[in-house]
Amino acid sequence: MSTATPRRSFLALTGAAALTLAGCARQGVGAAAAPTGALPTTAPPPGTRLSIAIHTTQIQLEASGRIHDLPFTVSQWPNLTAGPDVIQGFRAKSVDLANNAGIPPIQANAIGLDTRIVAVRLSETPLYVFATAPGSAVRDAADFRGKRIAFSQGQAQGVVVLRALKEAGISTEDVHLVPLPSTQFLTALQARQVDVAPLAEPTLTKYLTQYRKDGARGIHTDVVDLLSILWAPTEVLRDEARTAAIRSFIPFWAQGQVWAYENPARWIEAYYVKDQGVTRADGQRIVASLGKPCFPTRWDTAIAWEQQTSELLTAGGFDPAVKAADLFDRRFEGIAAASVPSAYRK
Repeated sequence: MSTATPRRSFLALTGAAALTLAGCARQGVGAAAAPTGALPTTAPPPGTRLSIAIHTTQIQLEASGRIHDLPFTVSQWPNLTAGPDVIQGFRAKSVDLANNAGIPPIQANAIGLDTRIVAVRLSETPLYVFATAPGSAVRDAADFRGKRIAFSQGQAQGVVVLRALKEAGISTEDVHLVPLPSTQFLTALQARQVDVAPLAEPTLTKYLTQYRKDGARGIHTDVVDLLSILWAPTEVLRDEARTAAIRSFIPFWAQGQVWAYENPARWIEAYYVKDQGVTRADGQRIVASLGKPCFPTRWDTAIAWEQQTSELLTAGGFDPAVKAADLFDRRFEGIAAASVPSAYRK
């Protein structure tokens, strides 16, 4: 059973920014040569500026009182989270550093944008649950065969879908992958336009509370979205001043997540309630679903995971093959882990 939309059309359908990117696609191109030379070990020179699209870190540093400790100037904190939007920001040279899941660097490589991963967090707790449409007969992942599944190729949810299908022994050719940005998954379920969609908290609880009486259910799997990464255009990493700023920022990024984990009430109030406008109860559900942050001293597991993700995308006909190791700048390996207590290292 073929999918509803040709594979290479997905990127263009999963975000407005991707429309610009699709016309620049190239097939099977590996990453360009990585920046060379030792990382700067001194503070960034005066006047160094970075545009950092990591809004959560901004709020963590403000709430913990560390925002003014950064040894460089943040020219702006663009509130970009979706991979296609960040890629567009990189291409426009309006973003120097961002935080995403593992899939956007693979997609950037597929369209010829040269970037590198500079920090890694491992998330070993399943974040997404597969919610079913009201009245659906789907009861476990084995029932996904032949069903319409919400699919966002350029976002973490897309990888979760592909990994769940693989674990269930189901080919992408045996389901209908419906291309949607993740922000439309809930509406598609409510309207019964899809049979299944991966949802996270607090959307999951709200949806099931409203529709469980109509037969909707949540299907739990052990599929995780393992990687949360910092990444930057390689052009930025060839600039010594900005590279020094990125190196100095990585500990703030890691320590900010540890602070949020250890101060959940303050984090919920600062970010989820005041910044995102959700209820305190919803914030508590989200935080409870996230798990403990973990920063690897070595990136071998992350690289292997990224390689598996690339192979899943290639097997599904979405993106050309990539050598995942080429997406990482291992000069930065271990910096995040060294900046946090041992309980948060792996």
